[in-house]
Amino acid sequence: MIKISLPDGTVKEFESNSNPMDVAKSISEGFARNVISAKFNDTIVETTTPLTTDGSLVLYTWNDKEGKKAFWHSSSHVMAQAIEDLYPGSKLTIGPAIENGFYYDIDFGDQKISENDFKKIEDKMLEIARGKHDFSMRAASKADALEFYKSQNNPFKVELIENLEDGTITFCDHDTFTDLCRGGHIPNTGIIKAVKLTSAAGAYWRGDEKNPQLTRLYGISFPKQKDLKEYLELLEEAKKRDHRKLGKELELFTFSSKVGQGLPLWLPKGAALRERLENFLKKAQKTAGYEMVITPHIGQKELYVTSGHYEKYGADSFQAIKTPHEGEEFLLKPMNCPHHCEIYNASPWSYRDLPKRFAEFGTVYRYEQSGELHGLTRVRGFTQDDAHIFCTPDQLDSEFKKVIDLTLYVFESLGFNDFTAQVSLRDPNNKEKYIGSNEVWDKAERAIISAADEKGLDYVVEAGEAAFYGPKLDFMVKDALGRSWQLGTIQVDYNLPERFDLTYKGSDNEMHRPVMIHRAPFGSMERFIAVLLENTGGNFPLWLMPEQAIILSLSEKYEKYSQKVLTLLENNEIRAVANHRNDTIGKKIRDAEMSKIPYMLIVGEQEAEDGTVSVRKHGEGDIGVMTVEAFSELINNEIKMTLKAFKV
Repeated sequence: MIKISLPDGTVKEFESNSNPMDVAKSISEGFARNVISAKFNDTIVETTTPLTTDGSLVLYTWNDKEGKKAFWHSSSHVMAQAIEDLYPGSKLTIGPAIENGFYYDIDFGDQKISENDFKKIEDKMLEIARGKHDFSMRAASKADALEFYKSQNNPFKVELIENLEDGTITFCDHDTFTDLCRGGHIPNTGIIKAVKLTSAAGAYWRGDEKNPQLTRLYGISFPKQKDLKEYLELLEEAKKRDHRKLGKELELFTFSSKVGQGLPLWLPKGAALRERLENFLKKAQKTAGYEMVITPHIGQKELYVTSGHYEKYGADSFQAIKTPHEGEEFLLKPMNCPHHCEIYNASPWSYRDLPKRFAEFGTVYRYEQSGELHGLTRVRGFTQDDAHIFCTPDQLDSEFKKVIDLTLYVFESLGFNDFTAQVSLRDPNNKEKYIGSNEVWDKAERAIISAADEKGLDYVVEAGEAAFYGPKLDFMVKDALGRSWQLGTIQVDYNLPERFDLTYKGSDNEMHRPVMIHRAPFGSMERFIAVLLENTGGNFPLWLMPEQAIILSLSEKYEKYSQKVLTLLENNEIRAVANHRNDTIGKKIRDAEMSKIPYMLIVGEQEAEDGTVSVRKHGEGDIGVMTVEAFSELINNEIKMTLKAFKV
């Protein structure tokens, strides 16, 4: 007999070689019918995997993240089978589950594929699914696996297998199809009831532009047709809110092929929007004791060698910049933290001086593959609202919690309510990816978890998502399509102070190492604005709008009064414009609605005579006639209600 521990603390006994589905049935037959995946002792297993030792078991349904992952991973196998049936000679590479659905990278050779082919692939997938074929795992020797894919003339799978150790290689079989796979599937294909291919794109093998270009087919699947219908409706709504579309319509930013891919150009309205966001955070940071600094856009290569960034991210950095001086090399700045370490190092510090909080809106550069670039969410040049806090170990807990407060203040002020806090830890099975000793990592991870607990955050723990120099508390915000984006981040770092030999004199007159906190409540200005655009549909909070009001005159006779109203509003620090075009008032109102300007002030003979304005609100219509002073008070009160002062 073996003892199986369940998440609610229940411990049940089963015969050895029982499987997760047996455990599910012991809970209830109804529950078992919904179980599609399982995790045993922190390892994803099949629902049919024999359990031979005591351990903890988690059972997943479609409603769980891991359940969806298994569902979509299994669907990628079904799509791969459909591709092999419909396009003989095509070569499969890899096909993982992603946040919303799955993809498979395929070499179609001389065969062409377009969106016109999606329907027949979907139909073939559903035909396979209706066969209710079981997914089953089997082990294979390295020699047999190589022989199989060499016989299929598939160099991609051969390359993958050559990098695997003998004894660790497994295949997944269903129906007549087999694929190299580590596991994590639903019980059978019949659970897949609805599929949709969403797009096709180019992708280089292993993300390297020197390798062959493949076709990446994206898809999504569901256990009910109703779920697919709801998803497609959400997709249509998301298209209307696409930040690239809205950014163009609202004249916020653009891109230029001459400037280069992934390098946004901010237009006047977008630049003003960014400036307001920066000023908002600068004001809160000043209250919290931060000091602003400025660092250059480049640094000597040796700086990033010292920090470890060159070793870890050299391939993702832009090539070294040569100077006329022999042997001199600079890099475009990939991170601000090495520069801030050198600012700290410029002066001697005592424990009485700490914490030191250096903040900067610093632009950094990373070389993203062209196929991964996406509007403002994935770019090659972006500005971080970066700050680094240098503190004593005793101050770490307090400082970390203060940064949590600042991040939550930012989110609340901008209406980001749908987010998840994520404690990002080292991958315990791949520690060589990180710098520093086990001791300092353990201390840093405990500090983050303790602070998150004390602040009452509802958080998840993700192993393997830490930065190479320290664990993080990330804030994952959902966009209009339900996708999660990492925006705010707070990181604890014992390693860079060691690498840069940072010190302070303690109360014992001995020299000590400070602890370093990296933090960015926005994350990057580009991604933050992209998600903000999509979440609000361009209807920003009133305090952030480029234009808060527009004055619409009924005819040119009232332009003089319109100009007087504009001056009064500007004197009250309200951002307003006047539309004096020779259009009908109906067209002026429609144009203002399309531009998402929050308030329209209509002026004609009666308003000019009474010294008033007739007020319309975007999306609501008329809200009454009032004096300019009363309207100014209305706007300022609305902003105060939204934008409460940050308190430490």
